Amino acid sequence: MLRAHLVEDVRRAEAAAMARLPDGALMQRAAAGLAAAVLDLLGGGYGRRVLLLVGPGDNGGDALWAGARLAGRGARVEALLLADRVHREGLAALRAAGGRATRDLGEVDASPDVVVDGIVGIGGRPGLRPEAVAALEHVAGTPVVAVDVPSGVDVDTGRLDGPHVRADVTVTFGTHKVAHLADPASLASGAVHLVDLGLDPRELGTPAVEALQPDDVRRLLPRPGQVAHKYTRGVVGVRAGSGTYPGAALLAVSGAASGLAGMVRYVGPEHVADTVRTLHPEVVGAGRVQAWVVGPGGGDDAGGMLRDARADGVPVVVDADALRHVDGPLPGCVLTPHAGELAGMLDVPREDVEAAPLQHARDAADRWGCVVLLKGHHTLVADPDGRVRVTTTGVPWLATAGAGDVLAGLIGALLAAGLEPYDAASVGSWLHGAAATEAADGGPLTASRVAVQIPQVVRETLADRG
Repeated sequence: MLRAHLVEDVRRAEAAAMARLPDGALMQRAAAGLAAAVLDLLGGGYGRRVLLLVGPGDNGGDALWAGARLAGRGARVEALLLADRVHREGLAALRAAGGRATRDLGEVDASPDVVVDGIVGIGGRPGLRPEAVAALEHVAGTPVVAVDVPSGVDVDTGRLDGPHVRADVTVTFGTHKVAHLADPASLASGAVHLVDLGLDPRELGTPAVEALQPDDVRRLLPRPGQVAHKYTRGVVGVRAGSGTYPGAALLAVSGAASGLAGMVRYVGPEHVADTVRTLHPEVVGAGRVQAWVVGPGGGDDAGGMLRDARADGVPVVVDADALRHVDGPLPGCVLTPHAGELAGMLDVPREDVEAAPLQHARDAADRWGCVVLLKGHHTLVADPDGRVRVTTTGVPWLATAGAGDVLAGLIGALLAAGLEPYDAASVGSWLHGAAATEAADGGPLTASRVAVQIPQVVRETLADRG
């Protein structure tokens, strides 16, 4: 499991580690990892031009010490000092290694090979001072490696408020931070590389957010026992589709019929049911289920679909048109809105949800007493108990019509197979993103292709033992 922690937890764990280690050991470990990442990005050090943007805190110190290491590898390193007081020992080390430091932006090379962002660290407030903005504009277009987090982002919430660094690579230390995973700050982090500082996980405490990894998905995936039959593996029902949107029902059924549950039932308009049975002959009609998927393409009938599904007393995946009919707590269920749908449910502007998706997903989970999956670049799965998982699989091509219908069906199948709602939503989202990545293969894809790819991703995940 990839875990991200709040600043106060990181500070506490770092203080405990520093009490056990020689003075300066943590910074040296951080600087060594940072220098190695820069060398990897540049493909070597000799003759490369490196610009350090150095602020007053420890991140500036990490940058200076890393700069000294890079200068020792033959790089031409200069530091632009953006504060009156910077890390004294780090600055001395840089100069001793042959690096150069200045406070005058006019003296700085405007076309270095890489910029190291050591402006502010995890203790900084969102936004940047004018001199930092000017320095970034001076080297616009140059690859940026951020130290710990991109300067200017809100580390604990993932929000952006004012100017900030957009990094190509972020080298973080000890543990991931919330801003690396939560949108919109995750988009400013680029590729995130973690340097192990030897922090004690017990001193870090409970993570603020988590992200499933293949081993976690493998552990959670339901699989049939030796004496399993279709009913013991779970039956998922789909109430979806209408005369206007018959395709939504087909896509939801495709996600549900990916092989993770023993049987799929479809209940909907008869002409849609005929099409579903033609394309999915294994799908049957009404009967007892262990979970329902409700809403995709339901149109004006979505409210009735939700009412009928809830009457069965089983978990329900509430998607698309059915979300407009949520009028109270839905314990044991999963809501799957995108930002616009959640904005309507919470009666706030869509821009507010997009600016702070983590906050709004948590608010929604608390308000309706159930798991809320908020779709986005990094989809969030929030539980009423406060836990949040972030989906890091997927590609931009997944932003295509019908992909959410497939996801709803897939989550329903996992619920019917016995996963708890929080696990079903987060495993389903991970598989959905992984299937999209494989199906796209670097180019466009359709929702139908995502559904077709799901069984292959499951096979690969179960077979991969690392």
